[in-house]
Amino acid sequence: MVHSGRIAFGEMEVVVFGRPAAEVVAEEARQRDAERVLVMASSTLNRTTDEVTKVRRALSNRFAGLFDRMPPHTPRRAVIEAAAAAREAQADLIATIGGGSVTDGAKAVQLCLANDIRSVEALDHYRPVKGPDGALGPPPCNAPAVPQVTVPTTLSAGEFSAIAGVTDERSRVKELFRHPRIIPRAVVLDPAVTVYTPEWLWLSTGIRAVDHCVEGICSGEANPYADAQALHGLALLCRGLPRVKADTKDLAARLDCQIGSWLSMGPLASGVPMGASHGIGYVLGAVFDIPHGHTSCIMLPAVMRWNKPANAERQALVAAAMGHPGEDAGEVLDAFIAGLGMPRSLRAVKIGPESFAKLAERAMDTPWVPRNPRPIAGPAQVREILELAA
Repeated sequence: MVHSGRIAFGEMEVVVFGRPAAEVVAEEARQRDAERVLVMASSTLNRTTDEVTKVRRALSNRFAGLFDRMPPHTPRRAVIEAAAAAREAQADLIATIGGGSVTDGAKAVQLCLANDIRSVEALDHYRPVKGPDGALGPPPCNAPAVPQVTVPTTLSAGEFSAIAGVTDERSRVKELFRHPRIIPRAVVLDPAVTVYTPEWLWLSTGIRAVDHCVEGICSGEANPYADAQALHGLALLCRGLPRVKADTKDLAARLDCQIGSWLSMGPLASGVPMGASHGIGYVLGAVFDIPHGHTSCIMLPAVMRWNKPANAERQALVAAAMGHPGEDAGEVLDAFIAGLGMPRSLRAVKIGPESFAKLAERAMDTPWVPRNPRPIAGPAQVREILELAA
């Protein structure tokens, strides 16, 4: 079979790894002639460490303001508050330091600034629309003009996409806002900053990155470019995560995890869709407030087992990349997640069968469940997966 595909490299300009975050953020601000930098930071990182202070000091008189009130799952209300802070600061650059919610929040703020979005309701008009080719993209709107520089402290890897996941509190649905220019212009991978990230968050978001790799490799729309990145990313994550659990100060292992996380986005960047683990995970996060890393820990092995009749050959690549050639990939993943001490069932996060109907119905409306490699015709098939994860 002859492969075909389209690789969109996006508008990210640089990834810097292994250097102090504050130094690189200040350098990026200077190179971009930014004079008023809004820092968006994790509140915990700001309160309990001096890492945000280091960034502020390095920026010196370029520092124009701080926003550190972005809750998990990036609710619309907080995005609007952050956009107001950016306007008040007259920001010409946004620098983020924190996890995926902060990163996605700043991406959404870019869209708000460019289009004068000042209310949660106004965001309704910027939901993605289908283009002539069927691909989702932004509606007609002004392109973001205030760039973003990001220092991630978790491994969810949202900093490498031009998608902002924002939760609509009215419906408790996490929506994906898209624009090619909301991808951060620069990403700074500094393992030293991540030592403050709680162990459960680091390890579980690492499994989120594993999920990106695995669902990309196992997709019915996989391509060789995506495979090359996802397979090596998976190997780096599987090597690095246990080492960090054994020694939280192992910076080399942390950097392996960060680069593995970066590579995990290869499939999405090249148009390869995710599957049911991501789709069900969106609902678990938005409706039941389960951290996204934990949703992958719970759902990925179950989805692999359910999908195996449709993609056993691809699943064999996963097992081999994880160092277990010839073994069942779902079982290998389950054992790996267990070894990190992560939750492995819906029961472990207090979700029982009484919630399965609601979960299954909502999951069908996500972008990824309809693209699962084993076709999912309706909620009944989603419930089969949920039973495997119970």
